[in-house]
Parts: sequence; structure tokens; C-alpha cells
Amino acid sequence: MKVLDFPLTKITIAFIIGLLVSYYWLSGFLVTAVSIVSITILFSIFYFTSKKNKKHLIFFGISTYLLSFWLGIISLLLHTNTLQQSHYSHYQQGFEKPHSMSFTLIEKLKSNVYNDRYVALLNPIKNSFYQGKIIVNIEKDSTSNRLIIGNTIQTKATLQHLGTIKNPYQFDCGTYLANKQIYAQVFISKSEIRINKKVNRTIWFYAAKLHSRIIYNLTKAGLNKTEMNVAMALILGQQQEISPETLKDYQYSGATHVLSVSGLHVGYIMLFILFLLKPIPNTRKGSFIKLITILVALGLFGIISGLSPPVLRSVVMFSFLAIGNHLRRGSNIYHTLLVSVLLILLFEPYFLFDAGFQLSYIALFSILWIQPLLKEIWKPTTKILTYLWEALTVSFAAQIGTFPICLYYFHQFPFLFFVTNILILPVLSFTMIAGIVVLLISVFTGCPIIFIQIFEKSIYLLNTIIHYIASFEFFVIRDIRFNFYYLLTYYLLIITTVIWFKKPTYSKLIATMVSIVIVQLAYISTKKEAENKSELIVYHIKKKTIITERTGQNITLFANDTLLGKDSLQKSINSYLVGSFGILKSTRTIKNIFFFNSKKIFLIDSSGVYKKTISPDVLLLIQSPKINLDRVLLDLNPKIVVSDGSNSYSIQKRWQISCYKRKIPFHSTGEKGFYKLN
Repeated sequence: MKVLDFPLTKITIAFIIGLLVSYYWLSGFLVTAVSIVSITILFSIFYFTSKKNKKHLIFFGISTYLLSFWLGIISLLLHTNTLQQSHYSHYQQGFEKPHSMSFTLIEKLKSNVYNDRYVALLNPIKNSFYQGKIIVNIEKDSTSNRLIIGNTIQTKATLQHLGTIKNPYQFDCGTYLANKQIYAQVFISKSEIRINKKVNRTIWFYAAKLHSRIIYNLTKAGLNKTEMNVAMALILGQQQEISPETLKDYQYSGATHVLSVSGLHVGYIMLFILFLLKPIPNTRKGSFIKLITILVALGLFGIISGLSPPVLRSVVMFSFLAIGNHLRRGSNIYHTLLVSVLLILLFEPYFLFDAGFQLSYIALFSILWIQPLLKEIWKPTTKILTYLWEALTVSFAAQIGTFPICLYYFHQFPFLFFVTNILILPVLSFTMIAGIVVLLISVFTGCPIIFIQIFEKSIYLLNTIIHYIASFEFFVIRDIRFNFYYLLTYYLLIITTVIWFKKPTYSKLIATMVSIVIVQLAYISTKKEAENKSELIVYHIKKKTIITERTGQNITLFANDTLLGKDSLQKSINSYLVGSFGILKSTRTIKNIFFFNSKKIFLIDSSGVYKKTISPDVLLLIQSPKINLDRVLLDLNPKIVVSDGSNSYSIQKRWQISCYKRKIPFHSTGEKGFYKLN
């Protein structure tokens, strides 16, 4: 059966298109509501008329897809918190000066050097009704952290907008958090907070408490901290405490998916539950008991793991498989996959824009669709060869499907992924089973030392294998230039090629050839666009001044004498070189005067020296020069003033006031990100 022939496929696609349209073009609630009511009426009319007249079936189908499309639009609107008047983003005073506020901690994030970080629910500010999710940064000090998930904290602070992209083509943290409905953050110290004695006992409180209990019992039993951090990631998806070195090994070996709880992990959980329930007979009552146990266990595991997109996808899909098995109905795996997509996006539409969610579903669909084709290439004669071949084909199928989107997001590819997956699969299987047993015991009491030692050694062996493979860094291709055009055209090529291989025909061959031509056109258009581009960029880098001038693909980098020749200099603009398809041709010392596209850029450094006769279009201030900006603006009369990251914050605030008085635009890279001149 062809996947696209499923009505559910078309309904899901229409729903996803609705989400995309709503995301990039936010329509009003009134327009959406009127459209849904109208489509619902048409849907109802054609539903009843199609029963009497089969010719109306086509109109019933169209109205179904239109209804799904508009449901996608309104689903995203309803889950966009900033559209609600009660959201703190509408309370401008909260961003201008300190206010008394309280918030409840709901999730612990990975700490940085300076702060412990949490996601919190902001309670109504100053007796108002404004609320929402924020990031709370609590400054570290010598005292121990007494905070737990569920604590309600009272303090006085100012809301701060999440930062914009500081430099071109860098990771957009603001958009990433906005897709999680987080739009602001606060910075506070421990001395500024008061913790309420009453703990908010939500489901997140009990999940965090369970994590703490497991970690306490594992530590008490003597599990090494390095292995324990990996164990928490393997079993529960908690990666906050994994060291950067370990994480780098998993990335370079192509085994990052092992640390992200997904179908592999949920599958092990389900097999373990079925093993425990084996004594229960397969009668009607026994089957129902098994179903309820599986659903409850999977639901609890999903909550404990943090309900991340991969976990949700896997839990929902395996739940449907369990229900289908209970009803004695043969369920099509594609149907199960589509239902899980539709249900998850219906309740959490912003998951569609989560890279983990996208990779998870693409990988699973690729395995279901491409692996049977690869499996037929060779028929092994022994069990061990069959096992290795199936593991290899599953790995290749997943990589074929996720290859374009991995390059688009991460710009690197580990070529030893298939070696990693073959070598770690037996160890991982044993580690997962041992880990489930150890963590299950640790929920209630201390785990026997023999179990701990077996579990610790298995994780140590897993880490050793992965570290050894990751040591061959020359097999990891980094800084791969890959844009959105390539993403679309490569997927078109993969889809047409697989369809042709599954059932070769002349028309499918033509479609594959056309897709190859389209890929080549994407390369040509990208190269032509890069060659015709010219721009000057002032970067935001703390205590440094870096400027690039681009003409076509050639990029000239300007920096201070103290920075020239350092490797860190190119790393500072590496994302720009990759994203813009540019080539760094030369590195030069910063000049005081730049001419770019008939515009004059004048630079004042720490010396504060300038000539009154210059009259620049752009005045660039660097290294906190001790100048009277009011006098400088009167002398030079620039069209815009730009301040980079080498200037102190307090001086920039004074400069901003001076520019405001003379109605001259002021661009601080610390607030607005990099400055670009086309």
C-alpha cells in the first residue's frame, strides 16, 4: 500500500501545512474562527450528501483537508502565549524597572560557569494578571544550592528580553526558546531571593524528586560520577551533567542519538515490561491488565524523561501498538506513525519546529521505508552475518533520511557512524537492560553492589568504544556548507530515487533525473548568489573588534594587531564563513577609515583622536574611547553611530542618550547584534 494513498497521510500533511502557514503568517483569531466555522458547515453538508451521491465524495475529501488545514492554523494560535493578553510580554513596565515578582521552578537546565539556570512559571506580577514561562539565572556562590523543582521564589528583578543573534549565521537561541514559549529571563543572586516554605507539588516536582532519589541511591552504592551521568542520559535522557568531552566523543562517533531518549529506549522499556508481565495469561482480562500496565508505565517513563519530542513520539507510537495488539488488529506501522504525529502536534504544535522532533520522525520513517530496500541487496547465510547486515542497513537507512537535515542544522557529518552502531549495539543492549534494572531498584532502595559494578563496567566499555572511534577525527567532516535550497533539493532527490528503486519505471527514472538537475541548479544559484553579494559586518565579540568586508565569495577580515595570527580569530567568524559560502582571503589590521559602496565608515578607538573634517556616514566606536560624544556628533554629524562589544556597558548607555538627543540612530551590537552594511 502506498503511503500517500492513506487518507490519514493527506490529513496530516494538510494539518502540518496549516501549522507552517500559521507560524510564518499569524492570522487573527476572528478570521480563523470564521474560516473554521464555514469549512465545518461545508464538511457536514458534503458528508451527508456524499452518502447519497458518490460524485460528492471528492468535495467531501477537499473539505476534510481544508478543515485539517485550518485546525492546524488555530492549533498553533491557541498555543502561542504572546497572543494572550495575560502574557508578560504585554507588560512593558516589567522590562523597564525592577518589580516584585514570584515564580515557580519547573525544570533544571544545564548550568554555566556563572549561573544555575531554571525554567520557571512567572506568577502574576505586582497584583496584575501577567504570567508565563521565563528563564531564571541564579548567580553561583560558595553556598550550596538549596533549590528544588517546585520551589516558589520571591524576589525583585527586571525582566530582560532574550538576546538576538549576536553574529551572522549563529544559533538563534531566542527563536529556539520562543518555540518553547519562553520570551524573557531574569538574573538574580541567592541573597535577593526568598523561598516559600510551601512547595508546589506538581507532576514535575515528583519527577525531579524521583531523579534526585535515583542519583542519591546510585551515589550511595558507589557508581562512578562519569558513568552515572551517562546512565542518566541513556535511561532518562537527562544530559545536563554530561561533560563536554564525553558529549564531543558521542558527536564525533555518530552516537549522539544514544543519549537522546527515543524509540530505541522506549522499545527496551516495553520489552522489559512485557517480560515482567509474561506470567499473566493472554485471556481477555489478562490482556487488558497488560495493556493498562504498559500504557501507565510508558506514560510515567515519558513524564520522568521530561516529555521531550522524541520521547513523546515513541511513547505515543508504542502505546498505539499496544492498543492494536490488545484489540487483536493488525496495525499498519505507517498509520501508527501518522496518528502519533497528528496527536502530538495537535497538543504541542511547536514541536514541529524542534530539530529533535524532526530528526526523530525522519529517521524512523527512513528506516521503515528505505531499510527493506537495502536489506534485499544481500542475503547473509549465517545468523551473525544476518544480525550485522540488518544493523548496518538500519543505520544506513536512518542516515540516508537524516543526512540533509543534519547537514542543514549542524554542518558536520561523522563518516564512522556505521562502525559505531555495529560495535556498540550489543553493548548498548546489555547496558540498557542492566540500566533499567538498576534504576528501577534505585527508585525504592540502594542497589546491590554487584549490579552497580556490572552496570558501571558496561557503561565504561560503551564510553571506551565511542571514545576510540571519536579519536579518528579526520573521519568527521566539519564546516559543510549547506543551505535551505540544498535541504529541499536533496530530499527531492532521495524521495524520487527510492521510489524509482522500489519499482523501476521509465517515468520514475525521468523524475529522478529531473531531481538531479534541480540539485545542480541549487548549487549554481547558490554560487551565483554568493558571487554577487557584497557586505561589511561589524561583529559582537566581548573585548574584541572584528570587521569583515565581503566582495563576492572573497572575505577580508580586519582585527587588532594583538589578534592577528590567532586561530581563535577565524573561529569567531567561522559560522559566517560556512553560512555565507564565503572564503577568507586575507587578514589585515583595522583601519580608521573604511570605504564601502560609496559610504565612509570612520573608526574612533581608545585614543579618541579624530579630525573634524571627516564627515562619515557611519561612526564606529571601539575600545571605550574617552570622548565627549555630544561634541563628536556636532563635529562629525554621522548618519548612524555603531558601538561594538569592545566598549563598556555604562559608556554605551551614555552614548545612546547623546544619540537620542540629536536624533541619530545608535546601534549597539550587544543589544541589537551585529551591524551589517550592504
